[in-house]
Amino acid sequence: MQKEILSSIENVEIYPIISLLVFVLFFVGMGWWVLRADKQYIDHMKSLPVDDDHQNEESHEKK
Repeated sequence: MQKEILSSIENVEIYPIISLLVFVLFFVGMGWWVLRADKQYIDHMKSLPVDDDHQNEESHEKK
């Protein structure tokens, strides 16, 4: 049944190619961003979950 539905769609063979292209471009883009990102920014983001001072500052700012 699914084969019949998919075969009735015109130019259905282009959708897997487009999906793969979008995935590859996103993956390459994220890899490029990670390699080019500022190391200080990465270290700052890495320390945020365990940084008590930053959490205290945020709680005071929201008041």
